Amino acid sequence: MKIMCDREKLASAFQTAALFAPSRSPKPILQNVKLEVTKAGAIFMATDMEVGVRIAVEGVEVMKEGMAVLPLANFGAILRESSDEKLQIEANTKGTVVKGEWSEYKLTGEDPAEFPVVAPFDEKKYHVIPAPLFKQIILRTEFATDMESSRYALGGVLVELDEKRIIAVGTDGRRLAKMEGPAESVGGHKTGDTMTIIRTQSMRAIGRALSDSDGQVHVAARGNDVLIRTERAVYYSRLVEGRFPRWRDVFPQRRDAAKIDVTVGPFHSALRQAAVVTNQESRGIDFNFGDGTLTLAASTAEAGQSKVDMPIAYSGPPISVTLDHRFVADFLKVLNPEQTVTIDIENAEAAAVFFADDQAYGYVVMPLSRDR
Repeated sequence: MKIMCDREKLASAFQTAALFAPSRSPKPILQNVKLEVTKAGAIFMATDMEVGVRIAVEGVEVMKEGMAVLPLANFGAILRESSDEKLQIEANTKGTVVKGEWSEYKLTGEDPAEFPVVAPFDEKKYHVIPAPLFKQIILRTEFATDMESSRYALGGVLVELDEKRIIAVGTDGRRLAKMEGPAESVGGHKTGDTMTIIRTQSMRAIGRALSDSDGQVHVAARGNDVLIRTERAVYYSRLVEGRFPRWRDVFPQRRDAAKIDVTVGPFHSALRQAAVVTNQESRGIDFNFGDGTLTLAASTAEAGQSKVDMPIAYSGPPISVTLDHRFVADFLKVLNPEQTVTIDIENAEAAAVFFADDQAYGYVVMPLSRDR
């Protein structure tokens, strides 16, 4: 194998591939990125056997077809530290040679034939989703999952796909995030009653790799895995086994609940101020709504007390609920500070429900005991 390539474009593709390669593994070959070169171009591949990627490398002149296994740390360091505009990469059975105008590196490598196969996207049935929407869906749901739970289904994001819509849900049993948006089915693709639960680690890696400039993503659920294709890359992930909770039952249908609009930025600021005195053992903050004011109050024996007032458009009877401030903050962090959210609140024993984007994004937080 022999190529001449643009270093910056090579580094960009390698950096994305590196997101999917484990820094530690009982299989040393996985701590590498495979480079496969054909007349059609060059592709980087990386996987930890649970999630993987195939990403096209731009700016490559193919001089000889072939394959190379490139060590994650050393090859990545060469790309970062080199100041050369162009790099020549040549690989044979003895290893890989990387040459710049003023530098040369000889890297030992493993047999490319031993690198596991990373699945290509050959599906005829899939969903088409705008890339910015899919990236946002990942950002707004994966944080609510629980990778440490013994209930494996909570360690992933449930994805439901029908003819015209995608719904994604993440929960850890104490809070639940749900987002939906438009999605077009191709070839009759849909998830139906199947539990399509994508691992949280996979969603995070794919979310970091996706760019708004990707335009569209194609999502195909098949058997025990899912494939996601963009114009420049294909992502693969195994699905989580298990039954996901009946999430629709979690969203209460309450006619008598108060619905209060607040702006994200000021609300988040007031929450952070009130949380100053909280700690790991005492994370609850009292949310007191009444007479045009939201009062956030907290107290701990070690740090003392806090009380922060925020004006709101509410003139109904007083309502109070105690919530884990971290859960509320996680929701606010993924929103634009200028946008408005609606708080659906009933009483101290009922869940607090937050809505954004005309209810396309919903978030449920279970209350804490008042005598925490």
